Amino acid sequence: MKITCPKSELTNALSIVAKAIASKPQTPILAGIFMRAENGILELHATNNEIGMVCRIPVDIEEPGQIAVSGRYFLDVIRKLPGDSLTITYNRTEKIINITSNQASFTLLSMNAAEFPTVKEIESNVEFTIKDNILRSLIKKTVFACSKDESRPVFTGCYLEVADNKVTMAATNMHRLAVKYEQFAEPLGNIKIIIPANILQELLHNMTSDIPTDVHVCCNFNQISFAFDNIYMTSRLIEGAYPDYNYVIPPNHDTLVTLDSAEFNAAVDRVSLISRAGDYNVIKMEFTQGQLHITSNNPDIGNAEETIPASIEGPDVTIAFNAQYITDVMKIIDSKNCELRLTKPLSPMTVREEKDDAFIYVVTPVRTAH
Repeated sequence: MKITCPKSELTNALSIVAKAIASKPQTPILAGIFMRAENGILELHATNNEIGMVCRIPVDIEEPGQIAVSGRYFLDVIRKLPGDSLTITYNRTEKIINITSNQASFTLLSMNAAEFPTVKEIESNVEFTIKDNILRSLIKKTVFACSKDESRPVFTGCYLEVADNKVTMAATNMHRLAVKYEQFAEPLGNIKIIIPANILQELLHNMTSDIPTDVHVCCNFNQISFAFDNIYMTSRLIEGAYPDYNYVIPPNHDTLVTLDSAEFNAAVDRVSLISRAGDYNVIKMEFTQGQLHITSNNPDIGNAEETIPASIEGPDVTIAFNAQYITDVMKIIDSKNCELRLTKPLSPMTVREEKDDAFIYVVTPVRTAH
C-alpha cells in the first residue's frame, strides 16, 4: 500500500475513529486502527466490540492495500507531522509502515490486518432516514438525564421508541426524566430499544453540518447504526426492559410559572455556588407575588439568595431541588421563556419549553428540614 493525502483530513478521520479504540483491549488487535485503500478512498476502522467507527476520506493511491497499526501511536505521529501533506507506504516483507511529511520520517511496526474485526453493516429490523438537526435535538434534549450508575445499565442509555410515524427518545436516572418526540409524515416502523449514552454523545459530537443532512439509522434488537456524510457508526444496545416512564409525568398542575430562560438559569447557577459543596446541592425556590426567590445555605460556607421576576398562575409554592438537575435542563432549553408546572412541595415539577409540547422534563424535589 502507498497513499498520499492531506494531513488535516487524515487527522480528522483518525480523531473520529479513535473514539472506538479499546482502552483495555481484550485482544491486542483491538488497540489498532485498520485502513483499506482502494478506488481513491481510504477507509479507516476502529472497534472495541461495543461500538464501531468507520470514516472514509479521498486519497491519492499509488498502490492499493490494507494495513493495521497501533491506533494511539499512529494518531500521535500524524498529528505532529510538520507538513500539510503526508505519504504512507507499507513494506509487506518487513511488516513496517513508513510515514513521511516534509523532512520528517517515521517507521511504525504494523499489526496483522487479517486479524482485525472490521466493522460490518448491520442487518436491520427497522431503518429510517432522519435529518441530523432533528436527531441532534432528540439526543441533546434527553441524553444529559441518563444515569452514570453502571449497576443499573438500562438507565445509562436513552430509550428509543419508533411507533409508526412517531419517534420518542427518553432518559432518566430515577430522579429526573427527559422526553422528546418528533412526528414524521411517513410511518417508519416499530421498535423499542435502549441506546448507550456514550454512542449518542459521539454522534452529537460528529453531527456538525450547518445544512440539514440525512442520517440513515438501522436497528435490530441488539445493534444500531448511524450513517451520514463520510461516517458510519455502530453500537451494541443495552439489554433489559425500560420502565414505563409515562406514569411519572404529572397529568395536571396547580401552579404555572413562566420565567425568562436565561435569567432563571443564571440565577440558579449563581445561588448554587454555595450549595455545590454539599452532598445534595440543594437550592430552595419560593414562588410568590410575581417573583421567584431562590436560596441556598451551607453551614460551613455561608448562604446565597436571589430574586427574579416570574409570571405565576395559581397558588404559591415553596419547593427544593438538586440545583444540578435544574441547570442541566436550562442549558438545553431553546425558547426565550420556559414554563414550570407545579402541584405540591413534594410532588415532581415539569419543565417545558414555551409553545413546544414535544419536550417534557420532570424533576423530583428534595425534602428539606424547615
